[in-house]
Amino acid sequence: MLSKLFTVFKIPELRQKILLTLFLLAVYRMGFAIPLPFIDQEVMNASIEKLRGGGGLGSLIQMVSLFSASNIGNSTIFGLGIMPYISASIIFQLLGSVYPPLEKLQKEGEAGRRKINEYTRYATVLICLVQSYFWIKAISGGFGQAGGGWILKEYDTFAFHMVCTVVMTTGTLFLMWIGEQVDAYGIGNGISLLIMAGILARMPAAAQSLIAPAFTNGVALGGSASGAVDPVKLLMLACLFVGVVIWIIAITQGQRRIPIQSAKHVRGRRVMGGQRQSLPLRVNQAGVMPIIFASSLLMFPMFIFQQAANWWPFEGDAGGFYQWWSGSMDSMSRVFGADRGFVYNLCYIGLIYFFCYFWTAITFNPKDMAENLKDYGSFIPGYRPGARTASYLESVMVRITYVGAAFLALVAVIPTIIAMSMGIDFLIASFYGGTGLLIVVSVALDLVQKIDSHLVMRNYSGLLEAEE
Repeated sequence: MLSKLFTVFKIPELRQKILLTLFLLAVYRMGFAIPLPFIDQEVMNASIEKLRGGGGLGSLIQMVSLFSASNIGNSTIFGLGIMPYISASIIFQLLGSVYPPLEKLQKEGEAGRRKINEYTRYATVLICLVQSYFWIKAISGGFGQAGGGWILKEYDTFAFHMVCTVVMTTGTLFLMWIGEQVDAYGIGNGISLLIMAGILARMPAAAQSLIAPAFTNGVALGGSASGAVDPVKLLMLACLFVGVVIWIIAITQGQRRIPIQSAKHVRGRRVMGGQRQSLPLRVNQAGVMPIIFASSLLMFPMFIFQQAANWWPFEGDAGGFYQWWSGSMDSMSRVFGADRGFVYNLCYIGLIYFFCYFWTAITFNPKDMAENLKDYGSFIPGYRPGARTASYLESVMVRITYVGAAFLALVAVIPTIIAMSMGIDFLIASFYGGTGLLIVVSVALDLVQKIDSHLVMRNYSGLLEAEE
């Protein structure tokens, strides 16, 4: 493996791409050390830590930071991360399946893709302006916490609010530019690498929070001593980490290969075509998007029940009914917030299945695939080209999507199972056995495949190929 890594850096073009990518990722990480102006960082950090410990908004901040390559809790110039650009991309991808002009642009090839990217950038600016302004206003009010806002009193004006809004918007646009430069001149998918870098940057801190108590409180089997670390628990987490990584790689790379036959063509005395090939269909066609959609949607019930617990339109106690109402709503908010019990996981799994089929229906078009096979003179043995082939491809995708959704659902609930059964922080569990790990492994596999393509073009063996 070391010899292959040396080979990678011996190729000048590939070396330049890798070094440029690393440099741009370093610039991205440096941006998190530059805070927004006019904000009392000490008061804000103390309040954010209190929110993180109490669930609710703290859970939202952690989830947004995880999936958006951001550090919104500390309000830096890259506070919004890349999420506005991702949101705009998803919006246009969804519109492309229901809005005919966009669908026509998608079919125009490279020219249409450039036009859609231009629209996506404009939409990103609008989303950034709205999100950053409301975030600054929320900071100004301290999210309703006691002690007032987090902006310095002398700068808590509309003009300075707009300055911070423009700074955060510019930071997101700069991250978008970094992602596009990685796509054009670097190696790998720029936006995905930014998200992966944001997740990996948090993993050492999560690991430290697991291991650090061993140096202060000691080690004890079963953790019987006060605050002692159980080595068996750490060993189980390490084994689970390795097992989940292997399992994610297997499912991510898993394919259903459908045999296809190309038609024979007789040219003079020569017979052309007639070759047997295969059409690969990914088991996890939807990727990580269903988990992101489901986890984001499940945050709304928590906030709704939290607000309902404090809402009472009548004067007086009404015979104790207010206490019952407030307690019930507070219990429901904990079901979708801090507790994450059976009801939460059941809803989580149901939404993952729904979004798996929904996202696959948008990204996978069996009718277009059948028409392409027909145009190239290929067919699936036993099925007529056209509608019969499209129907068969759709039925196959429905079956393998069921398996892919089960895989995503299990990956999604692993952090909850670990956090509840082993008594560790949910954010740590999500890094070392859930969605964060799924994103990191998927992006890493894509990066290795792109490096392999450069090596194979120059007659070198790939990074994952066995040497002869």
